Amino acid sequence: MTQTTEAAAVQQPPKPTRARVHRAWFVAAVTFVTIIGAAAFRSVPGLLIDPLHEEFDWSRGTIGAAVSVNLALYGLTAPFAAALMDRFGIRRVVAVALTVIAAGSWLTVWMTAAWQLMLCWGLLVGLGSGSMALAFAATVTNRWFTERRGLVSGILTAASASGQLIFLPLLSWIIARYDWRPAAVTVALAALAVVPFVWLLLHDHPADVGQKPYGAAEFVPKPPPVRGAARRAVTVLLSAVRTGPFWLLAGTFAICGASTNGLIQTHFIPAAHDHHMPGQAAASLLAVIGVFDVVGTIASGWFTDRFEPRRLLAVYYALRGVSLMFLPLLLGPAVHPPMVFFIVFYGLDWVATVPPTLALCREQYGEDSAIVFGWVLASHQVGAALVAFLGGVARDTFGTYDVVWYASGALCAAAALMALVIRRRPVLAAAA
Repeated sequence: MTQTTEAAAVQQPPKPTRARVHRAWFVAAVTFVTIIGAAAFRSVPGLLIDPLHEEFDWSRGTIGAAVSVNLALYGLTAPFAAALMDRFGIRRVVAVALTVIAAGSWLTVWMTAAWQLMLCWGLLVGLGSGSMALAFAATVTNRWFTERRGLVSGILTAASASGQLIFLPLLSWIIARYDWRPAAVTVALAALAVVPFVWLLLHDHPADVGQKPYGAAEFVPKPPPVRGAARRAVTVLLSAVRTGPFWLLAGTFAICGASTNGLIQTHFIPAAHDHHMPGQAAASLLAVIGVFDVVGTIASGWFTDRFEPRRLLAVYYALRGVSLMFLPLLLGPAVHPPMVFFIVFYGLDWVATVPPTLALCREQYGEDSAIVFGWVLASHQVGAALVAFLGGVARDTFGTYDVVWYASGALCAAAALMALVIRRRPVLAAAA
């Protein structure tokens, strides 16, 4: 078949199949299950610090360094994930990413040196998870849905929190009952278990099955593989770094990552253990945060449509900083009402910063806003990586996490001030 004939075949939709439920919802369901299965690796780092420290006598700073490599690669790979999916297809990229995650987690069972933790959990799991970052859910939503995109995005965002709700208590119980190695194997099996679903059911584009995107009036031909997308991502970055708002947005979001993924997600469980709280109880509290962050994100999106995003960010960071200042007084051997209040409050504020940050990127950078937000998200993970490492070093140095909580609270206060000084005039308008 000639290229002209092939192009014509792509442009002509096959006869639509009669289905009571649009295929897009099956693709969304597979994506949801995939994100839940992949959420296992997001639940493990905080659970591994104490067991690895006790068995291998590695310092918490060393273990935190491996976690920081993981978080940094997660963020730095994310801007290129969409380009990989446009070039090679969603199914191939996600299947390979899950396999790499499974391999990295499985190989930790035989590690005997700290550099092996860096290689397996830092490098392999970091690269695999970065290839399945926000780009996965966003790409599926944009390709398969014209209507209900907000609903689908919210559902797929909730999948990660749902996965943590499932895996955090489970993995904590496995570690307490058996060892950390069965928990690592569980993560590997959870990632591998969804690979067949991805390969068999996750189609790259509605045109592959002869259907229109959900809610679309016309058939949408499958676009050819996109080349040069990675180059554009770098070009947009080089342009954005010449503007002040980019550095303020990247700085505030770096503090956001430092005070969430790098701090609470990595160090909350070992900090609670320092106060003689059972590991399973601490893991359950961390899982509850994952439930309330869905509520907080949806509410923040509603607020962003109605209030000034800069002021919302200032309020979010200020409240987060105040709550972190009180956390050393709340940690104890048992779960009590003030601690539950902190968990609920912190969960509501966990990713509430995303909608106003995305709105400011859109206001400042127009058509390039999605790529700029990808780089701002990378700064989020770099901030998380630094605190994941420095938090462990501080615990080794001072014998307590108190200085980490207070320092993070001060950083959040600085982020609140940075959000307020972001200029209102869009960069595109100024250039014009």
